[in-house]
Amino acid sequence: MPTPTKLPLFLDNARLLQNSFDITPLLYGSLGLEYLTGEDLNSDDIDILIYEKYLTDRWDEFRATLEKEGYVLADEHEHTFCKDGVCYSYASIEELYSFAGIPLTKLGVKTEEDVKFRLLTLEQYRTVYRASSKDGYRVKVRNKKDKEKIKFIKEKLKGKNE
Repeated sequence: MPTPTKLPLFLDNARLLQNSFDITPLLYGSLGLEYLTGEDLNSDDIDILIYEKYLTDRWDEFRATLEKEGYVLADEHEHTFCKDGVCYSYASIEELYSFAGIPLTKLGVKTEEDVKFRLLTLEQYRTVYRASSKDGYRVKVRNKKDKEKIKFIKEKLKGKNE
């Protein structure tokens, strides 16, 4: 299975989160789906879910840690940082349940290069993209890509079940 091109960047970031805050992040979005399927989906950024407290109560500390490592805050509202031309967007892992009905206890944990991170299953990705396809912002901005991903996941699940 080929390694997604942005995976080493995610692992570096996850290592920083693990070492600085004892965070086991969730590799989310297209890069997570790439990792799971081994298919190149041309992920344009790295989406990471972490505990809400780092985006609220501990935001200043979280931000300072990333900035010290060369990450530049690009969008504070979206908690997006960029480094070396790649953007990393952080969101609340707790919202996964209210958004898509996926409990944190049902998330798998992987280890690559001594870095632990969480990952959705194909079925969970299908649930997330179905929920996304009903979200107002995503319908206007990402609807075509979300529908393509749902179709892609459906094909992968079909192949897995045959």
